Amino acid sequence: MLFNDIPNQSAVKQLLRQSVQRQHVAHAQLFRGQEGGAALALALAYAQYLNCEARAADAEDSCGHCPACTKTAKLAHPDLNFIVPVTTTKTVAKDAVSSKFMAEWRAFILDNPYKGLNDWMQHIGAENKQGNISKDEAGQILKLVSLKAFEARFKIVILWLPELMHPAAANAVLKLLEEPPPATIFLLVSHAPEQLLPTIISRVQPVVVRPFSEDDITAYLRDEYQVPEVKARQVAQLADGSLGAALASRDANADHDYFEFFSGWMRLCFNYGSKAADILRKSEEFQKLGRENQKEMLAYSLGLVRKVLLFGIDPKFVPHLANGEQQFVAGFAKFVTPRNADLLTKELTDAHYHIERNANPKMVFVDSSLRLGSQLRLAQS
Repeated sequence: MLFNDIPNQSAVKQLLRQSVQRQHVAHAQLFRGQEGGAALALALAYAQYLNCEARAADAEDSCGHCPACTKTAKLAHPDLNFIVPVTTTKTVAKDAVSSKFMAEWRAFILDNPYKGLNDWMQHIGAENKQGNISKDEAGQILKLVSLKAFEARFKIVILWLPELMHPAAANAVLKLLEEPPPATIFLLVSHAPEQLLPTIISRVQPVVVRPFSEDDITAYLRDEYQVPEVKARQVAQLADGSLGAALASRDANADHDYFEFFSGWMRLCFNYGSKAADILRKSEEFQKLGRENQKEMLAYSLGLVRKVLLFGIDPKFVPHLANGEQQFVAGFAKFVTPRNADLLTKELTDAHYHIERNANPKMVFVDSSLRLGSQLRLAQS
């Protein structure tokens, strides 16, 4: 993977490049970031950059075409190793360790490096079992690093989700971090670093990976997957910084325009007294969305209400809005004020809570509409 394949993240990319250019590469680094973020992708791009055979001293990226880059890009380089959470499955009935799942891991990551643990567990057929880095992995880890690099400058070990290590595996890793083998680099990729042993934390160099911005995700979906701009921004808003979540939902809600639904809904709520029949028809439309899309629509509504409030305080707080949203948000800002914003947010949050717990969607929608309407009219009283 190239750095250039990863949206934005310019600051951390520069930090990683400089560590190589200045020959200050720490033997153990902890990439910490949210699930669905860029942490694993950056670790992969960094690994390729480190061992690139044709990279100029001040190059911004690995060359992408030398033998080392070609093998690393396919996750098939003999000096690129992975330790990942696994569990017993139908194909691996006992002694589940990472090495037995490498074919599945390569296919999983090459398809999309922004997926999370549950995606991985489903990919290997774990069913309802939980994955971990077991005590059996401890011996594998020690064996893995006992040999020198085969052909690259560095032997690289990427440890994905080290917070799921069994204590025996954690102690094996700690021993290696205390007495690192020569020319071996450990890249730990964690979504919950606070769960790691403090002694491990103290022996790694942190690499803080920020969530993707809404603009990053919007541009990526638009440019790489040809998602229309308006829809891409709606998906990006729901993703909350997770490109993995955005990629998972881009097809699931492709037929639903949440902005159009929300804007029409709010107009009906405000005028409820004369449009009761329309609210009932809208509730049927809401019911037809299906439960997951109902939840996403309410989550989108929450995000848009927050944008409306910020826009009313100062339009500079919401610099990027699609054309259709811009006009609606400017007009709706008159009805969302500090006076009622908390109550509007509570009503939408409560609706999401009830839908999540299998309440009747039509009843939830009508009840929420009544309550939202009264709060919107409150801003005009």
